[in-house]
Order: sequence, then structure tokens, then C-alpha cells
Amino acid sequence: MLFRVEKRMTTPPSLMVLVPVAAACAAMVFCALFLLLTDRSPVAVYGAMFEGALGSEYGFSETIVKAIPLVLCGLGISVAFRMQVWNIGAEGQFYMGAFAATWVALNFPSLPAVVMLPFMMAMGVLAGALWGVLAAWLRNRFSVSELISTLMMNYIAILWVSYLVYGPWRDPKGLNFPLTAPFPEAAILPSVGDSRVHAGLLLALVVALLLQFVFRKSRWGYEIRVIGSSPSAARYAGLDIQGNALLVMCVSGALCGLAGMVEVSGIVGKLQAGISPGYGYTAIIVAWLARLHPIAIVLVSFLFAIIQVGGFMVQTLGVPAAVATMIQGAILFFVIGADIVTQYRIYRVSGDGSEVND
Repeated sequence: MLFRVEKRMTTPPSLMVLVPVAAACAAMVFCALFLLLTDRSPVAVYGAMFEGALGSEYGFSETIVKAIPLVLCGLGISVAFRMQVWNIGAEGQFYMGAFAATWVALNFPSLPAVVMLPFMMAMGVLAGALWGVLAAWLRNRFSVSELISTLMMNYIAILWVSYLVYGPWRDPKGLNFPLTAPFPEAAILPSVGDSRVHAGLLLALVVALLLQFVFRKSRWGYEIRVIGSSPSAARYAGLDIQGNALLVMCVSGALCGLAGMVEVSGIVGKLQAGISPGYGYTAIIVAWLARLHPIAIVLVSFLFAIIQVGGFMVQTLGVPAAVATMIQGAILFFVIGADIVTQYRIYRVSGDGSEVND
């Protein structure tokens, strides 16, 4: 019996939804086997994770808080990825946005909130955008792979923030801890009631809806889709590939920088070392699993936030929080592996080479 593999001309919408869901479920089963090998009940561990993340008002609010930077960074990454510009630097752009927002809060403490918060947002967006554009410029001018440059620039940004909080920006009243002085009240994003859910949630949802419109309805959205699908065809059509590379990295970095500003202003209230637990890296997985769809990024970010918060909660069972990272990696592995089903079709052929439809 013979089988052939053939690239699909079009992918049925049902497969685009069902295949990632089935792959994610398979990843959960795969991780359950590892839990069984350590004499842990997968049902108990998964139940504790979801109970911890969704079973209480505090857990639910913390899940939303974790989802906000993932949404913004995931949206930023999706802009670049749509043009096949591989921005792996969301983490560094996040840190640069947090740094620039902190600079405003520390140097202009007397500004009212109506001026302070937009100023912090503008500086966070600008810093992230410049950090992204630099990698795009190196790509255009010297053919430096943006995958390598953005990855290396992450470490520069992270160490720059560490230098500031351990050195010139360290709070003299902070008992020698590596953090800056607390932000003035005007530099703190409004929150919902007594929870830690803040106005960054609204920003993330607005950006998602805006990008959904841009990708589907705008000329620029069409251009970056064409360039990403076929650079040679885009070049023949006269599209500015290098200019669009600069632009997508500018927008991508700006959104990641906004995520840094939102985190430092909405949650921490000061700049500190390790302000991100890896939001920029996790957002790459989020954007890829959501297939760069803005609304899907919101949903996948919430799912990954559940896993992150649940990972901390299961420590009460004696299970390391690293189980959350294991699950995230397994989901990515299985979804990418299952992508062959959406890109190719396998069919049986008879001895004369014709397709068998029985």
C-alpha cells in the first residue's frame, strides 16, 4: 500500500482550530506521563493548577495580571513575524520600555497623573521601538540576522537595567536591595478595586482590536502579508521591503516597550532586577501558537497565564513551579509538530498512481 504527502493549496478552517487544540491536549498527556514517573497524580496536579489560577478571586486576578504583558509582547512579536522578520528581542524591548518609563517617574516626580502616565507610555514605546529598529537597521545595512541581533540585545538591555538598580538608581532607603525608589502616586496605573488588575488590560485589548483591523483591512497589513509570503513577488510589485522591515520592527518593539511600561507602572511601582520572569520569551510561544492572530493571542496569553499562576500554586503539593515551563514547552513542541497536518495532506494511492478515495 502506497501513501503520498502533498502540500495543501488551502487549509480547511476546521483544521486550523482542531489541530492546535488536539496538539495541546496531547502535550498535556505527555506531561502527565512525566508526572506519573515522579509518583505524582496528573489529575491532582492539573486540578491544583486550574484551581489555583481560576478557583478564587485572587487567583483569577493574578492570572489576568500575568496575561497583560504576554498579550502586549505577543502582539508586538506577531507584527514582525507576519513579515517573517524574526524578532526574538521582545524581552530586551520590554526591559528598555520599563527603563525609559522609570526614568520619567524618577526625574519628574511632581508631574500630575494626566501628564505623567502618557509621558511614561510615550517614553516606554519610544525606547522599545528604537531597540527594535536598531536590529532592523543592522539587518538592512549589514545583512546581520535579526534573529541573532535581537537575541543578543536582550542581554544588553537586561544587564543595563541590572546596572542601574544595583548602581546609580538604587534606592538609598531600600535596605541595600537592588531596586529604585518607589514611584510617586501619579506614576501608578489605575487598578480595578482592591485587585492588582490595572488599566493595562484595557490597553492590551484595544491594541489587539486595532491590530486585527490593521492586518485585515489596511493596505500596510496587506503589504507585510505579501512580503512575508513571497519576498520575490513583493519586490517585483515594487514594495519597499527594507522600509517595511524597519517599520514592523519599530511597531513590534514599541508594543513590547509598552508592555514594560505597563508592568513597571501597574504592578511593581519601581524598577528592579528581574522585573520580567521571561514574558518576552514566552510571548514568542504565544504568538506562534495563536498563528499571529491578534484575538487568538489574547486567548492563548490567558491560557499561558493560567499555566504560570498554576505552576506557583502547585508548589503546595511539593511539585516544582518549573512544571509550568515544561507544559509550555511541550505545547509548543506538539503544536509545531502537528503543523504538518495543516500544511500537508497524506493520501493513499493505487498501483497506477491514482488516488484511492475509499
